[in-house]
Amino acid sequence: MSAYDDLMAFQRETEALAQVAGRLGWDQETVMPRGAAEQRSEEMAAMEGVLHARRTDPRIADWLGQARAADDVAAAQLRLIRRSYERAVKVPASLAQEIARVTSMAQGIWAEARAKEDVPGFLPVLAEVIRLRQEEGAALAAGGDPYDALIDDYEPGATAETIGAMFGRMRPRLVALREKVLGAARQPVGLSGHFGQEGQMRFARDLATAFGYDWNRGRLDLAVHPFSSGSGDDARITTRVVESEPFNCFYSTIHEVGHACYELGIDGDYRLTPLGSGVSMGVHESQSRIYENQLGRSRAFTGWMFGQMRERFGEFGVDDADAFHAAVNRVQPGYIRTEADEVHYNLHVMMRFDLERALIRGDLAVRDLEAAWNDRFAADFGVVVDRPSHGMLQDVHWSVGLFGYFPTYTLGNVYAGCLHRALRVDVPDLDEDLARGDASPATAWLREKVQRHGGLREPRATITHACGFEPSEGPLLDYIEAKFAAIYDL
Repeated sequence: MSAYDDLMAFQRETEALAQVAGRLGWDQETVMPRGAAEQRSEEMAAMEGVLHARRTDPRIADWLGQARAADDVAAAQLRLIRRSYERAVKVPASLAQEIARVTSMAQGIWAEARAKEDVPGFLPVLAEVIRLRQEEGAALAAGGDPYDALIDDYEPGATAETIGAMFGRMRPRLVALREKVLGAARQPVGLSGHFGQEGQMRFARDLATAFGYDWNRGRLDLAVHPFSSGSGDDARITTRVVESEPFNCFYSTIHEVGHACYELGIDGDYRLTPLGSGVSMGVHESQSRIYENQLGRSRAFTGWMFGQMRERFGEFGVDDADAFHAAVNRVQPGYIRTEADEVHYNLHVMMRFDLERALIRGDLAVRDLEAAWNDRFAADFGVVVDRPSHGMLQDVHWSVGLFGYFPTYTLGNVYAGCLHRALRVDVPDLDEDLARGDASPATAWLREKVQRHGGLREPRATITHACGFEPSEGPLLDYIEAKFAAIYDL
């Protein structure tokens, strides 16, 4: 066999083991007994030790030096393997294992602290997670900005400077729109009534089916914080249920279906190779956000949802499809990012971006995080945080060490705005299908333009190739402004 063949055979085993590690994480967040947390942290550390040893195996450097790419696919495989190897060798094995052990343990501590509204009980392990990620970021940055090095793990090529500049361009238009919407004479009403868990979960499954989720290669479970897990032929999703707020469940499900369909839609020839996963978290979020917002919250699709919900749940205080569409998209300065409307959502992300960058750079002490969060939230949203689960304890991300991840949510929204503009040009009759509860023309377009290519191209090039133009925040902001001007009679 050639050096390329040897390298790909080795890589395939590494990718398979990484999937096994991911399955341990899925189990931990869904069905693992609570008493198993300490043992699971040791299991995760052991798996990370095996994976780190494989990712830094000296033979990889030899194979990379000898391998020759026969085509663009092989060239992309080598590019991604080289990038992974060069990052992995900068991080000591002991550090990689300790991060895996501590973040696994911290996740359970966070969940318990969130349930008990116990910030002091969470801060010590959070401080340890931050210390470890600072150490990792410094090793990866090699004299550069550690936070940039962490961002690069989720969105290759992005930096805090470029992201901050984009946020600076977006914020004034979002704030101006928010002020107009909240001051509008017309204010939609929300739903009223009780929506039982069993009924919500049945409809969530039907929504997942409408968006093309392959139940032969996936499943839906409950979790504290909704997520998707896996790739290839096993991509699972989770949601959560609040019996007075069904949109929480329904749109979390559609969102996670977007992630899972990206993984399931990748060319089968790429399975268990570096190309066999989403190219970046920003591109991943573009899929979940366009499924959830531009498609799932559209007037056409919510019209179908309205009829379905009347049949399933009876009367719920909204008289017609237009009022239901307005209720789905109602703008309120709420506490929870995952429940935020499209006007406020990116402001949530911008706040977290500033806070976590300060934490990693050492400009904000962990003991001061709650106060900093609460002060910033009051300034940005005009609302005082009433309890920690509505504040700094609401998201799982920092407990599991995902520093640098939050800005990819807004990058995903930006990419989704670009994809939506191109989609509407290519599929002009889309609303007729959505009005029947059929998202397949849109999902087929996304599968062909984005999903099937996996990691073949760099993140921005993936969106440029799909849209035919360079991504920018303009299409997203234009879409949001037009949508909410119509809903609120601005």
